[in-house]
Amino acid sequence: MLTGPGSLTGHSPEAKRQKTTTRDSGLAASPRGLGYLTSKDWFHAYLKAQGASGNEEASQEDEEEDSVSNDQTEPPAKRVRLDDPAKEGESQEEAEEAGREEKEPVERKRARGQNKSRPCMKPNHYEKSRLCPSVTQGCAEKCYFGSRCRFLHDIDEYMAVKPADLGQNCVLFETFGKCIYGVTCRFAQAHLGDGYQNIINMDLAKQWEGKSLVRNNLSKDLQNQLRKKKFSFEKADEYLRRLAKPHGNGGKGNKASGNPTEGQEVPNCTAPEEDPGDAPEHPVLPEEGEDPKPAALESSCPMDALEGSPIKTVGPVTDEDIIKLRPCEKKKLEIQGKLYLAPLTTCGNLPFRRICKRFGADVTCGEMAVCTNLLQGQSSEWALLKRHHTEDIFGVQLEGAFPDTMTKCAELLNKTIEVDFVDINVGCPIDLIYKKGGGCALMTRSNKFEQIVRGMNLVLDVPLTVKIRTGVQEKINVAHKIIPKIREWGASMVTLHGRSREQRYTKVADWDYIAECAKIASPMPLFGNGDILSYEDANRAVQMGVSGIMIARGALIKPWIFTEIKEQRHWDISSSERFDILKDFTNYGLEHWGSDTQGVEKTRKFLLEWLSFLCRYIPVGLLEHLPQKINERPPYYMGRDYVETLMASQNVDDWIKISELLLGPVPTSFTFLPKHKANSYR
Repeated sequence: MLTGPGSLTGHSPEAKRQKTTTRDSGLAASPRGLGYLTSKDWFHAYLKAQGASGNEEASQEDEEEDSVSNDQTEPPAKRVRLDDPAKEGESQEEAEEAGREEKEPVERKRARGQNKSRPCMKPNHYEKSRLCPSVTQGCAEKCYFGSRCRFLHDIDEYMAVKPADLGQNCVLFETFGKCIYGVTCRFAQAHLGDGYQNIINMDLAKQWEGKSLVRNNLSKDLQNQLRKKKFSFEKADEYLRRLAKPHGNGGKGNKASGNPTEGQEVPNCTAPEEDPGDAPEHPVLPEEGEDPKPAALESSCPMDALEGSPIKTVGPVTDEDIIKLRPCEKKKLEIQGKLYLAPLTTCGNLPFRRICKRFGADVTCGEMAVCTNLLQGQSSEWALLKRHHTEDIFGVQLEGAFPDTMTKCAELLNKTIEVDFVDINVGCPIDLIYKKGGGCALMTRSNKFEQIVRGMNLVLDVPLTVKIRTGVQEKINVAHKIIPKIREWGASMVTLHGRSREQRYTKVADWDYIAECAKIASPMPLFGNGDILSYEDANRAVQMGVSGIMIARGALIKPWIFTEIKEQRHWDISSSERFDILKDFTNYGLEHWGSDTQGVEKTRKFLLEWLSFLCRYIPVGLLEHLPQKINERPPYYMGRDYVETLMASQNVDDWIKISELLLGPVPTSFTFLPKHKANSYR
């Protein structure tokens, strides 16, 4: 569908000039006169008027007020960028000089792609008077805190101050026959009887009885073991003891607990044909005169169970305790040619992955989890590992900077959760991770990188994969040097993002370099990642010789991209279909995070984060030239109906308006700024 010369995304020179004029000068051109392209003033005036006719007759003064009022909730960097110092009566030279002084720090801050100082209000702060969980679970007399409990125990008192219900249908009750949140549910009128009794649909509840919909939960027993440091890391401790053992120098010069190139003995480091995880035939015991190993690395290991060991074992010793699986016996990762949804921090949560699975994603991966937090038993970090039963090929991604924590974390997950593979994050560009030696920093710390890969591969019974970037500096690619080593160290697959750390997400991904690396990586599979927003982009990527493609921002902007790739078509999806997707996301969110006030507001928070990406999508029917490119800034355009225009808004107020259509009105004093800002446009 072609809609005239003013309706496209900016591919022709005329459209680029028109888009620049309407965006920068703020001309109040009529949307009817320019097809679907419009100015920012007209765009906000249309949304403000709820799509009513007659907004063309609004005065220029009203339009300016609308624009200013809407801009108040936009990210600060965008507000500063739109300010024009020349309007204050300054001379052109003074304005330019002031602009240069202000522009540099603003550009540096904007390029980081995050609102680091954004206001953040936790969902549990929206409800002042909360009901004690013991009452909800029907055991008020067994309240753990007793008289010291700060929550309400009187249901009548709670109901008097409870916020109004958001609807008459509870997704938990309709799906499972029972809502575990009882009177605290924000849709409680659907399942409350006389005396606030929670109604249960027994027939429906029996269908789900005993079924595990979400796996990889953190049990209280495991959490206590981790917090009290009583979890046993036999394989990891054995590997770390061998790694830390001095070799011929009496322990002097032992840098970073085992450097294989500086006088350290690391078995099988130069023998790729052998399993780097093969255990020695005899236990490694301290030599005479050697200092005992540090207490932090001491632990009983299965090798001590061999005959003649001074340590007594508990229970019978089997072959599995002594003999490590060979690489050929490990489970293979057969995902070549499949569509891989990238691990996406913040937005790649379980409800979002369910949406992508429904549209055709083959492989999913949990959000990046920090290994030190997992080892401490933090519930919030373990929540990132949860797996829905519809995720048939699922992996988790770990971030860490040191062999001890990464190897122990890998063994912990190997024993406690169900995954098909474990991925190491060596591509995270953010300063918080990089300055601690993790993420992209591992590409410059080859010794630590090697020890981490070998150690994790030793303790895991599932394949180990690695995700990297082209390098750290923009014009210095190093991935082609690292990939053969990763293959030698025992990884099963590598994913390469075609940008460096310095680039972040600016400029286009270097797919020619990805193609070179795919040849170097062979026979190890290599997946390519970067700038895939259409099936044409996916086809070109596959022609580069990669084993498969990983899709990240493309899935956030339009999760139906997996359907487009598999059906080889452009889907001109309607606004009502897109709104139904958001409905499904909110239902999945209420299932996952809960239907009480905390769960509703947490669902709203992640919905708003996702909407900061969804607004970048331009409907196929409004494009003059296909396909849309991920690095081209969307113009202000009028959609084919009000909802389509609302979904195109980059204004936080309009995202909140969409959330209110799905989850009811926001609480008082509600504030939101997105975590991620688009800084990838040309």
